[in-house]
Amino acid sequence: MAPPREKATRTASVAGAVVPMVSARSAQGVPIESSGPPEATRAPARRSGRPGEKPRGRAPPSRAEDQAEGAAAPTREGEPPAAPGPPLPSSGSHRQGSVRATRERRPQPSPVEVPGPTESRGPLVPNPGRGLREAAPGAWKLRAVLEQLRLSRREISAAVEVVNRVVDHLLRKLQQGCESEFRGVGLLRTGSYYERVKVSAPNEFDVMFKLEVPRIELQEYANSGTHYFVKFKRNPKGDPLNQFLEGEILSASKMLSKFRAVIKEEIKNIEDTDVIVERKKKGSPAVTLLMRKPMEISVDITLALESKGSWPASTLNGLPINRWLGVKVRNDMRRRPFYLVPKHAREGSGFQEETWRLSFSHVEKDLLKNHGQAKTCCETDGVKCCRKDCLKLMKYLLEQLKKKFGKRKELTKFCSYHVKTAFFHVCTQDPCDSQWLSGDLELCFDKCVTYFLQCLRTEQLQHYFIPTVNLFAPDQIDKASKEFLSKQIEDQRNNGFPVFGAF
Repeated sequence: MAPPREKATRTASVAGAVVPMVSARSAQGVPIESSGPPEATRAPARRSGRPGEKPRGRAPPSRAEDQAEGAAAPTREGEPPAAPGPPLPSSGSHRQGSVRATRERRPQPSPVEVPGPTESRGPLVPNPGRGLREAAPGAWKLRAVLEQLRLSRREISAAVEVVNRVVDHLLRKLQQGCESEFRGVGLLRTGSYYERVKVSAPNEFDVMFKLEVPRIELQEYANSGTHYFVKFKRNPKGDPLNQFLEGEILSASKMLSKFRAVIKEEIKNIEDTDVIVERKKKGSPAVTLLMRKPMEISVDITLALESKGSWPASTLNGLPINRWLGVKVRNDMRRRPFYLVPKHAREGSGFQEETWRLSFSHVEKDLLKNHGQAKTCCETDGVKCCRKDCLKLMKYLLEQLKKKFGKRKELTKFCSYHVKTAFFHVCTQDPCDSQWLSGDLELCFDKCVTYFLQCLRTEQLQHYFIPTVNLFAPDQIDKASKEFLSKQIEDQRNNGFPVFGAF
């Protein structure tokens, strides 16, 4: 066994001050980087392993999911500066050991400069060294877990065939049918399956039926940053959407009700498929279809308004990918359309049903599909990274904990979007491909776990596109629930993640 590591100390610039933080392996301290004041520039992490050792490759992933969507050509995308995160604690537990054999002790990292939003320079900040703990007895090998989560090609083919047949039928009928208000809809595939981070089984799909609405005006609801009233700048007579107006406001609830009714009626005409519409979930923007043959599959169909105008001001400092994917990519991303879905804002104990919520699921999908600084990252002949593997493991960890504590209310408000948001922030924090080598999976997964724990403890998880929004604010998720999840994740880490082998 490798000798115990000395406790490392890290510092980061938080709200203009230099504060201490602990080793990335500590349960206490990963800095929260977001969008506002300057991001900390990090030197590429030193690759773990013995000198001269070649990175361990990974077999090319299955591409059966391309049946639902053509194989994506590699592209790159786009970030702004980062907003102040919470103060970080200065003490941490003493971690020791290594999961690899005989590894030399790392030297103290040298400082790097912190760039400001316009090439200004900040204080020197050490580039944190990272270490691995000794694996707990009986710890699950992460590669074995990923292999267990790999989707079956046979199941993928069967599921995709059914989903495509139903979705294509509905889309065609909406485009050609008498319901003229939805004739202009187009298809946008989103969600974990199409992002290729779905785990366990291909039994959940998300699609958007997008409808372009030219010349709209947005009125922010209650300074939320996320929810808006939608008005038409010009509203010609005879516009089929006029029936959904409440005064000057385009009613999200009216439009969703009509959309749901049209789909519910049309599925009666789908032959050779046992499909029903599930009961409406309060506050959900989706119409959920349940298919029961050849396997049980749910498909969330969400109506989305497409706007080709400038992104709302609340997003100005969001999408912090300048150092990760580049300024040009970010600028290109922000020139793409944005979407509004009929997800209502909370108002007291109920909802403001005329509001629409911003959606950037199409950008999230591209960030995951084209995630490397190198355009060839994870291509057949390119260097393999472990970014998406880490996200799959984080999603699976939360999924398994929710199964284990199914009757506990503390976990009901947590969802995979929280995990994905935290993961994107870690990609911003460690932007280089060399910091995500496939052979460093254990280290990188632990880095993601540490960051998520820090978000739970500080009650700070910044929305990746709207940095003024805190997804872990007390009015979103209560402190007791965050403390409960934090304790369960820490217990899992200390014991080698036994929940990976449960259920």
